[in-house]
Parts: sequence; C-alpha cells; structure tokens
Amino acid sequence: MDLQIESRNVVMTPRWKTEIEQRMADLQAGHEDVMHGRVTLTKNRHHKKNALVAEAFVLVTLPGRQTFTARKEDKTFEEAIRAAFAAVETELRKFREKRATKEIRTEPIPPIRGVITKIFPEKGYGFILKDGGGEVYFHKNALRDVEFQELADGTEVVFNTEAGNKGDHATVVSRPPAIPGLE
Repeated sequence: MDLQIESRNVVMTPRWKTEIEQRMADLQAGHEDVMHGRVTLTKNRHHKKNALVAEAFVLVTLPGRQTFTARKEDKTFEEAIRAAFAAVETELRKFREKRATKEIRTEPIPPIRGVITKIFPEKGYGFILKDGGGEVYFHKNALRDVEFQELADGTEVVFNTEAGNKGDHATVVSRPPAIPGLE
C-alpha cells in the first residue's frame, strides 16, 4: 500500500508519524483492499476561538477509485489522529455492510401491465392502475421511449415497481411491446 504522510504549519514528530503508520496498518489489516492512504496534519487558528487547533485529515482509496475521507479537529494531534482514523474505519464498515446487503437479481423481472388512470401534467406525475387492481405512482423521470405529453387517461403501459416511503412506485414506464401480426 502507498502511504503519504504530510504536515502543514507544524513539524511532523516521529511519534505522530509512528502512530499514523500503526493506525494505517491496523486499518489495512481489517480492509486488505486499501490501496492508498494519505494523512495530513495541520495546525490551524480556529476562526471563532482564535486558538491553535490540531487537525488530522485521513484519506484512503479502494480499488475502483472509491475514496473515504475524514477530517477531525481536536486540542492535540494524537486525539485528532485517533478521531479521524475512527471515522474512516466507520465509513469503511458502513460501506462494506451496505454492499453486503445488496440484492442481486439473477433473472429479469417481467414488466407489469397497466393503464394510466390519473395524470397531472403541470406537476409531472400520475398514477397507473395495475392489471388485477391497485394504483402505482409514477414520475415523468421514470418514462422510457414515451414522452410525458403523449400520455393520457387510458393509455396502456408496462412498468416495473419498487417499494418507496409511501408505497410502491413505478421505476420504469414504457409503452407495451408490439405483438407481431397485430400492428
């Protein structure tokens, strides 16, 4: 792993450098795919308190240029370094948890058939009545291969749905495919 350690407005001490190297090694032990790390220590004047503040900035890069950063200020560099590495560790853990819970679809889900029942052109959304009953919200940004102005009550469509905060909503709405021989 490539590690860069820098300081601004302060001279880097061997103790800080050793702590940074150890914390980066610990971080990499839990996240073997960390490719690059950069830590910058900066001594700043706090604009409100007019006091000197220790700042630690930590950046780590994973494959695919995925980067995670944390910038923490404290009274001492030791505390700022500790807080910044803890924050990056938390971000990496959340990222991994989120990726681990991704649902992977192996087969495409066939679109649902329906008919536009309500449309609000001035607001850019409407509702679709599903075959078999039940209404689904759709927004003009979900339209594919059809313009919002072309839609009216009774227009037949096919769509995919996804659960939202207020119930299911259509994620992709398009005209039904033409059936050969019936054009």
